[in-house]
Amino acid sequence: MAELANCEYCDKVFAKINRSICPDCMKEEEKKYESVVQFLRIRKNRQATITEISEATEVEHEIILQFVKDKRLRRSQFPNLYTSCERCGEPVSSGVLCDKCKNDIKYDLKKHHEIDQIKQRNEEDEKKIRTYFTKD
Repeated sequence: MAELANCEYCDKVFAKINRSICPDCMKEEEKKYESVVQFLRIRKNRQATITEISEATEVEHEIILQFVKDKRLRRSQFPNLYTSCERCGEPVSSGVLCDKCKNDIKYDLKKHHEIDQIKQRNEEDEKKIRTYFTKD
């Protein structure tokens, strides 16, 4: 069963099935997608960046970026379509994080894991130290 939601673009209430925009805005977004695709069909435009596509088609930068994220526009076909790193904003050719941020997160997770292991060892050592004696 569909739930009621407000459209991200126009704030109209609609029955949400799989997207967070209403059917009217979805149609409008499809028109924008077709405009972008028509622009990119021309051979010389296939090397265009998101900014250049946005200026030429008058489609918002964020919407073109969403087409790339949704894999409706493939980076393999259009090599200059880059998304931004979700963490630092640097250009990313694949995924949602740049290599530097991925490595930073891996390093932080490794350090956190090591700290947890040390805490666990300390707790085990404390249990060994706690010995109770009774006197008869």
